[in-house]
Amino acid sequence: MKKISVILLLLLAVFTSQAQHVINPFFDERGGVRPETQELNDAADTLATIPHRADDVVWSRIVYRVIDMRYKQNFQLYFPTNSEDRDYRSLFKVMVDAIIDGLPVYNKQPYDIKPDFGAPLRKADIPAKLMTGNPLDEYMDWDISKSSDFLINYDSINDVLSFNGYSYDSYVKNQIKFMIQEVVFFDKHYSRLYTKIIAIAPMQSDQVTFNENGEPQKKFMDYMINSIPFWVSYDQLRPYLAKQYVIPQSNDVARVTFEMFFANKMYTSYLIGDSNMYSRMFLSYAFTEKAVKQEQQRIFDELLNFEQDLWEY
Repeated sequence: MKKISVILLLLLAVFTSQAQHVINPFFDERGGVRPETQELNDAADTLATIPHRADDVVWSRIVYRVIDMRYKQNFQLYFPTNSEDRDYRSLFKVMVDAIIDGLPVYNKQPYDIKPDFGAPLRKADIPAKLMTGNPLDEYMDWDISKSSDFLINYDSINDVLSFNGYSYDSYVKNQIKFMIQEVVFFDKHYSRLYTKIIAIAPMQSDQVTFNENGEPQKKFMDYMINSIPFWVSYDQLRPYLAKQYVIPQSNDVARVTFEMFFANKMYTSYLIGDSNMYSRMFLSYAFTEKAVKQEQQRIFDELLNFEQDLWEY
């Protein structure tokens, strides 16, 4: 009987020790708030994903959206603009740091905005994709021999990339948009409609202006093609997003990582095109601001009606 009691006590001690969880302190050893924790780095390697079998996906559609950081709902993606902030980084700064760390960078397809997920760019070719100033300015005279004109510098001897903080302010003031390639699909196994970001690309500031007749001074598609320097895979960028908190708006305790920010769709965006048999964005044929808005509403209505029809029948 005594042996059974001892065994039970030992088992109870084991279960009790396993039930105890590690307490993550709110303050660090100096008494300050920990805005970034080791738990984020550990969780980034084990991000949760939902498996989708190809046989279960019965419908899908590729769409392209623009995240404009001038909208209040997207402010947390743009700030802080200071590259030396130790606690928080903007989405663009997280992307730049990830590229320097080895994140693959991909070109867009020729004469198109779609990503080309073939061979990634060589390290030596990346600095030219992130030159300071506005690449759409046809009067700008670039000097590729000056390292000060690059946001990222390449060391050919050591084959490494480095960040040029002096050029960051000049570049980030025009980097106010992101484009995402997104797939909308229906999984019959889960009986629901899903969306997933496939790729994301930074964009330079808008150079399209309208005249008094509502017609653009420059073609939308020309702007879109020239404004995208490169694409990155969202799944490859995702571990870096999971390690960084977005800057809080009003509650410093409500901590949300960039990965959670995108997963919960806390941002706002607007459509600029979809996959179609003509292999073109509607920006190629919508030549007025009114026509662009009509095409955006058309795609939105088609996606909404498809989802409603699934539940009706």
